[in-house]
Amino acid sequence: MMNDCPTIPWLHERLAAAYGPQTAWWPAESPFEVCVGAILVQHTTWQQVARAIANLKAAGALDPTAAFALSAETMENLVRPSGTFRQKARRLAGFCRQIMTRWDGDLAAMLGQDGVMLRAELLGIWGIGEETADAILLFAAHQPAFIVDTYTARIVRRLGCVADDNTRHAVRSLFTDALPHDAAIMREMHALLVTHAKAHCRATPLCSGCPLTDRCAYWKEHAA
Repeated sequence: MMNDCPTIPWLHERLAAAYGPQTAWWPAESPFEVCVGAILVQHTTWQQVARAIANLKAAGALDPTAAFALSAETMENLVRPSGTFRQKARRLAGFCRQIMTRWDGDLAAMLGQDGVMLRAELLGIWGIGEETADAILLFAAHQPAFIVDTYTARIVRRLGCVADDNTRHAVRSLFTDALPHDAAIMREMHALLVTHAKAHCRATPLCSGCPLTDRCAYWKEHAA
């Protein structure tokens, strides 16, 4: 961590004051729907994912058993709106296969296991990386995990908390070492970071009105 980096509790408090409670984050009707969203959302927008989920729901395939029974072609067509649909269909099929073959279709049992074991199992499924695994842990299994996505990495790098070449592990440690081991707090922190990244800390930043400028290294360097 760099010497002038604001603390994570300060960041949480400042973002919460700016954006308020994040109680409606990641709407879904079931844990499986959360998992599907986490798998499909990579490298696309949530609007596109919502269309794919709507397709699966209309086809009666928004549960592991029904989704596992789909042919590869049908799965591809249903998730097509999410982009890179062949890869995503294969990832979703692999996830469903894991639930059906190891857990006899019982997603609740899979999600209810120890968080370390669940994360390792998820990472062993083809195409599921750390960001997706942590999203499933946090939002579907309701277990403490911190999601390191592009938004989070961008914010902490601009604040001056990590160098541009720091790894995902370093960014995760920055938060997990500072936050309570509590899923609700980690969910809110993630939601606040995403909200802030969309409002101000965009790829091309909109610094005017940003609630973090007084502690932001990027702002201090680039302000007139």
